[in-house]
Amino acid sequence: MDMYEKLQEMLDTHPSSAPRSETFQEILRMLFTPDEVALAVHMSFKPKAVEDIARSASVTSERAAGLLEAMASKVVIFSLNKNGKMLYALIPTIPGLFEFPFMKGELTPELKKLGNLWEQYHHEALGNAFSGKPTPQIRIIPISTSLDATTNVHPYEEVKKLIGDAGYLGLAHCACRVSVGKCDAPWEVCIIFGSHAKFLVERGYAREVTKEQALEALLISEQAGLVHTSNNSADKPVVICNCCPCCCTVLRGLTQLNNPNAFSKSRFEARVIGERCTGCGLCADERCFFGAVSMSGDKASVDAGRCVGCGLCVTACPAEAMVMAERPGFPEVPATAQEMLLKVMQERGTLERFMEIMQR
Repeated sequence: MDMYEKLQEMLDTHPSSAPRSETFQEILRMLFTPDEVALAVHMSFKPKAVEDIARSASVTSERAAGLLEAMASKVVIFSLNKNGKMLYALIPTIPGLFEFPFMKGELTPELKKLGNLWEQYHHEALGNAFSGKPTPQIRIIPISTSLDATTNVHPYEEVKKLIGDAGYLGLAHCACRVSVGKCDAPWEVCIIFGSHAKFLVERGYAREVTKEQALEALLISEQAGLVHTSNNSADKPVVICNCCPCCCTVLRGLTQLNNPNAFSKSRFEARVIGERCTGCGLCADERCFFGAVSMSGDKASVDAGRCVGCGLCVTACPAEAMVMAERPGFPEVPATAQEMLLKVMQERGTLERFMEIMQR
């Protein structure tokens, strides 16, 4: 079997998926040299030492170390310095192989070509594969200022608290807007947490920021009308993306590909206080990306089934006629990312093969 095909099959066991496609083969050939892919197929999604990877691939540790560092420097694999020892792991398509190379905010001719290929792959295979299972991997987080002081908010729903509790933060450019380029929304607003942030900062694809700087990125995003999203679990976030409907891979899973499970809505929905509404239409015309808000006569109305609970309409309403209320019958958010990813693999039927790769 061709090594690029073998790597595609390995990546496809991950919950993020990597469906077979000639387009994806071309992407992999741009990201990995033949020598690099021959080593990558002996890796795991679990960080491993150079010596272990070299032994599996039957190459010297020196040769493996050089290839691994080359791949990590291109951010097509993950690296971690643990107690002075370098460990390396495969990364999935989302978030990972697609996003990381664009996070410097540069758009060279090669990256422009790569962006076009990812866009083609999104429409022909990846978008539906990533978005089409019952358990979403990404969820909407409401804008903090859209929730009043009396609202019962869980810790994982309060975006400012997620940042306040973080140990290490990085700020990178939005890969979707850099690669797709269909709007002029701010680029450098992708907030990354923990070891992934450290990796991207060390490799020059993000910059370390303080909590205050991360909160400033949130404010810029909210003022620009961007939607907050994060991993669909109640434990620590990996990332807070600030998304637009025209470029974002996740949001377009619903708006373009019509997958109802493209992402999890927030636990809240917008409602209108009719006597306050002045009929300005700002909520419907400029803030709702999902067709949930419309004008009925001289009043706004909300289709709760279409509302994703982002809160953008609430923060824009000059009459304070829009409010957020708890959505009835909202399902529990998976307790951990591991639990969420396990569900997705069970739904995809890839759990057994994935575990084989992890146990290398």
